[in-house]
Amino acid sequence: MRLPQFLLGTREQRLAEPMPPRGVRIAVYVVLFLLGAAVSVCGAFVQTLWGGFGVVLSLAACAGLFYGGLRATGTKLGAGVALGGWFVVLAVLLAPRPEGDLVLSATPSAYLYLFGGAVLGVVCATLPTRSGFLFGVPAPEPRRPVKDGGR
Repeated sequence: MRLPQFLLGTREQRLAEPMPPRGVRIAVYVVLFLLGAAVSVCGAFVQTLWGGFGVVLSLAACAGLFYGGLRATGTKLGAGVALGGWFVVLAVLLAPRPEGDLVLSATPSAYLYLFGGAVLGVVCATLPTRSGFLFGVPAPEPRRPVKDGGR
């Protein structure tokens, strides 16, 4: 068995997992948005303070959050909500302050953090999930082929 299959499971195993109830998913969406905001702030400072290792650590935290949101909710919206919280806070951190201070300046590590985090979020949001649609609505039953002209 390959390492990614061992860690993440096969597609069939992921699709066979039961969906959490709707109320639990809504609560998890709120928590994921807040965690996305927290990972965004922490990653902005860690990638600046620790150089190359900080960027890798920040992107690993982003990947873990986005993939964890996908698996916890069973919907693509789980990764999307975490990505939304991450991005909203980064948009605020990119704006210059009236005092002239910047949290994220125009450095290669900051650009790598921004671009890499956005790519990781989009990749995680496009992975297969337990539900066929975005909000956890079950997929329609597949159509069966009609034999003998449908008669």
